[in-house]
Amino acid sequence: MTSLENVGKDDQDAQDACCPKDEKTQSRGRGKKRKIREDDSDALDDADFVPEQKEAEVESEEDDECVYSDEEEFNHSSQSVSRIRGSAINGLSNSVMSIIWSSATINKNFRNENLLSWAFPEWMPSAKDWHFLSASEAENYMPKETESPTFTNIREGCKEERPLHKLQRFESFPYHADRWDTTFFAGGPVWSMEWCPCPDGAPGSQYAALYCNRDMDGRHKTKELHTEPGLLQLWDLGVLSGTCRPSAMPCLAYAIAQDEGCIWSMKWCPSGAWEMPATKRKFPQMARLGLLAAAYSNGKILIYALPHPNSLLAHRKSQMKGRPVLNLKLGCGHADHTGQSGQCFSFDWLPMKPHNLLAAGFYDGTVALWDLSTKSSLLRVRTANKICLYPYHCFLAHDDVIRTVNWCRASSDLIATAGDDRMIKMWDLRKTHDPVSTFRRYLTTEAAWPVRWSGILLAQECCYATQNGIHFIESGFVGYRPHFVAPRKSTIWSISFSDWLNTCVTGDNIGELIMCLLIDLSVNPNGIKRTADRRFPVYRAEMVCFNSVPMGNAAGPEPTHHRDVVKKYYLCFHDTDMRNFKSARDKPSFKHMRDTEIKGEVNFGQMPLNALYKVRLNPNLGASTWVLSAGQSGLVRAHCLRPLNSPVLNKVEQESAAQFAAMFQSQEGVTGDNSATSVQHSTTGTVKVF
Repeated sequence: MTSLENVGKDDQDAQDACCPKDEKTQSRGRGKKRKIREDDSDALDDADFVPEQKEAEVESEEDDECVYSDEEEFNHSSQSVSRIRGSAINGLSNSVMSIIWSSATINKNFRNENLLSWAFPEWMPSAKDWHFLSASEAENYMPKETESPTFTNIREGCKEERPLHKLQRFESFPYHADRWDTTFFAGGPVWSMEWCPCPDGAPGSQYAALYCNRDMDGRHKTKELHTEPGLLQLWDLGVLSGTCRPSAMPCLAYAIAQDEGCIWSMKWCPSGAWEMPATKRKFPQMARLGLLAAAYSNGKILIYALPHPNSLLAHRKSQMKGRPVLNLKLGCGHADHTGQSGQCFSFDWLPMKPHNLLAAGFYDGTVALWDLSTKSSLLRVRTANKICLYPYHCFLAHDDVIRTVNWCRASSDLIATAGDDRMIKMWDLRKTHDPVSTFRRYLTTEAAWPVRWSGILLAQECCYATQNGIHFIESGFVGYRPHFVAPRKSTIWSISFSDWLNTCVTGDNIGELIMCLLIDLSVNPNGIKRTADRRFPVYRAEMVCFNSVPMGNAAGPEPTHHRDVVKKYYLCFHDTDMRNFKSARDKPSFKHMRDTEIKGEVNFGQMPLNALYKVRLNPNLGASTWVLSAGQSGLVRAHCLRPLNSPVLNKVEQESAAQFAAMFQSQEGVTGDNSATSVQHSTTGTVKVF
């Protein structure tokens, strides 16, 4: 990468030497100044985007449609970025890939300095805390739908039969031999899903926790607390890599039955909670897979110490009761305020060591902060064989529901919040009487704060403007206006960012999974042309009539209930060829993505069976090119973004694997079922946690 940068600098120096200074100045003077259109106010003159300007008390609606063009030239950038010539093996230019190559090294150095090898040793899973349910008992917690909607796959450039498929509850397909994608059925609409983090270089399977609604047509009121039985699922996706196809199909490792309600958000402890599956512990302790926090619709946040599947299933015949290791509540020991602030829709775990802080946003606009390691008898209270933890600080951040809370990846003092009041605020937790910066934009659905850049990525609802999408809002450190990353015509429900790849993925209401390669955001990006070259469709889900009548042209009203929709429509997954990006602009999938960015395909009178509610890029080094996506149909899909795998990333992975192996040489003699790489894939169980 260094040699390529030098080549780019040499080319720029040679160009400067060939063009005298006065001639260059004269050539710039001849250029015509770009005329700013009146309806372009949201792109260039949106006053809500100026951090220095005070926000008006009366909110002004942004009704003008903004026209974004990738061919227009912007002259806002004050710094010129030298171009790196040539193309990479995946078909992208070296100037695009250079940011991705450098991100792997930068993120690795950051993780070495800011992550832990071991955290919260007092929170270990115990065999005495788990009670296995019979089939009849577990049925009360299972998703009601036992069969998935009908679907088929059309893989770009792949000549194969396209039969219609149906999956039974918790059933999965093997990974495709050529494209490496897979599909499994969770049982209901998926609204929360997270990969389990593991140390860099660690071998073994990749796990993902998810929660789906029991009822396909279920509706929940945001302003009311409610409880219901549900199932927290842990899926084993096998050994994932960017260089070879997984050998084992996904399977349900185990599931946790709970009566706390639906789960709106979940987060794993960022580091220090994973240990080798072969770790031998004295009974009743078991090898720990991770610490998982879940926000329920009854206003509680519970933290679970999850064991490795093999360790748990070794005690399957025992009848045991269980409980989470910690219960986070509002108020104090003498005045419990749980429920008074409503439901928690978003929270975040401190991403840097010592991971002892957790921030959560509630329905009434309150942000609460917990110190998980506190020993204070006023904050940590033991009642009825369970530990309750109360926040050390609360403050009112918004006038309405808080939709997203994100911690700064490089500081324990900075967080960003976004609410239904259309405000995005950045806070210094040392002085929460006033936000550090405030932005007024559209209704934010989810956000991501990258490690490398001083700003936050925002996914937006489409109800307040005709043109919305993904924006990058700079925190004020550099001082440029928000950058428009990707336009979309429908609501973007979820966004996920990978610090290994400097890439984000989005899932929207029309069933499109879009991948965006970010540019260098350390300088003003608003002068970059042809940003569409950095956006690629991964796949799209289309609703197709069984009788071949185009969607929307069928006689009679559109069905609004699941049982009626699946009788009329089946899902067709159009998968892009993700083996390389060569001639990507000429592919039909790319052209369709560009069309939906301009026209859109929203049908407001129809149940969105193809909608994607949650997407997640894998945060682990060895599987960083894998992405999970799920939505209304209950079908969860895994794809490998193979073109983003690079020699730089492979080198970092090999070095990390060697370092990890050297740290665990004492376990090399462990063989058989206790081996770290021999995780069972065929066992499933349902356990209840009290």
